Amino acid sequence: MGGTLLDQASLAAAGCGDARRADELTEGAAGVAANLRGYDDTHRTSFGPIVVDLARVLSAAQRGDADEALHRHSAVIRREAFRRLPAEYRGAYLVDVARAYLQVGDLRGAARALVDADSVAPAEVRCRPLARTVIAEIARANPAPAGVARLAALVGLTR
Repeated sequence: MGGTLLDQASLAAAGCGDARRADELTEGAAGVAANLRGYDDTHRTSFGPIVVDLARVLSAAQRGDADEALHRHSAVIRREAFRRLPAEYRGAYLVDVARAYLQVGDLRGAARALVDADSVAPAEVRCRPLARTVIAEIARANPAPAGVARLAALVGLTR
């Protein structure tokens, strides 16, 4: 539980623009994760080294360093541990990564992340306000990348 709280605090610090504190908190979470035995998740938080790595991606994106975030993201999603995370965790993460793709102007990457999130955890895409914002921004492109028009219709952004 402590590691999960440290991860959440690091994301809050990054969101407030305190990169130094975010990094300190993430390192604290990494220390907790390093001490776990196997897949020790008695409280079902899904906390572990992979979650710390996801927090590093999201923290970089929140700081405005989308290049670092996407570099880390490409390594994280190839790991088996990522595929073992609960679907809603992966879906929420991919919605946040879509925003990082938008920060670097990669509409196709953002669209791909949203479509992947929708295939993994539809509620994360169809119900989260952030997802609606990202879908709307991508849908403004002419033509909109594949899959985004369908998502825009599903969330009620088009008729």
